Amino acid sequence: MLNEMAYDIVEEMIDREDELGIKVFEKKATIIDCGIEAEGSLEAGKLFSEVCLGGLGRVEILPQDFGDFSLLSVAVDVKKPAIACLASQKAGWQIKTKDFFAMGSGPARALAKKPKETFEKLGYEEESDVAVIALETSKYPSRDAVKYIADACDVDTDDLYILVAKTSSIVGSVQISARVVETALFKLDLLGYDTKRIVHAYGTAPIAPILGDDAKMMGVTNDMIIYGSRVYLFGDIEVDINRVPSTSSPNYGKPFLEIFKEANYDFYKINPEIFAPAEVYYNNIKNGKMYKAGYVNKDILKKVFL
Repeated sequence: MLNEMAYDIVEEMIDREDELGIKVFEKKATIIDCGIEAEGSLEAGKLFSEVCLGGLGRVEILPQDFGDFSLLSVAVDVKKPAIACLASQKAGWQIKTKDFFAMGSGPARALAKKPKETFEKLGYEEESDVAVIALETSKYPSRDAVKYIADACDVDTDDLYILVAKTSSIVGSVQISARVVETALFKLDLLGYDTKRIVHAYGTAPIAPILGDDAKMMGVTNDMIIYGSRVYLFGDIEVDINRVPSTSSPNYGKPFLEIFKEANYDFYKINPEIFAPAEVYYNNIKNGKMYKAGYVNKDILKKVFL
């Protein structure tokens, strides 16, 4: 079960609090600050990302060469990609109360069935006495928000574990790049494919350097995936691979903050096809063929941070 597997990772994080540079405290639920007041670390980012994947993915951090420059990158190996990415990792739950807002990721979504249509499509459900959620936020959840999450998951607040990190933090940057496989599954779902037919996935994406505040980093972190990532998919269905990479979007070719500005800072006005890996490889294990589309755009990456 996703929550139970994620909880095993959370226990490790709590045991290694000082080493990881995180801060653990009680606020009705257990809050694990990985990047608001806490400095965090690359290792904390790795574990945060594995929690988001519900224990079905392994994340490694390694340098990646882009010719005349190099960036630290994540390598993400995912079992049961549709469940790990769409039922857990995807930021698919709006945590909204009168005094708090954040998008929720992680296996607690499977308990609350947020959003409902995702779990109906996947045919996935679970029960657990413990709930684990991850929030990309610059403030701690309020008591009302904690109660809202616990009630939606049907657990006691004492059994709720909330990981938090702001975008402009080391952990925030790592965990966004670790969504590289998720973006491929999101795109396949957007195109109408049965994502359950993707049996394994692997992806790499550069980790954005911390270059500014949350608003600035929201653009830079998206650019790492849109222009710098690679995903390798294994499945048993035919896929029009040319429609999967970010190159298929009419918005392709500009840093994400420019795209966001042109949309009057409204995410819902952005063509969703931009939220995809830069380069995609697909191995159809049924017919024994390999396909490739898209490319890593080193020029855009350099424009973003050099």
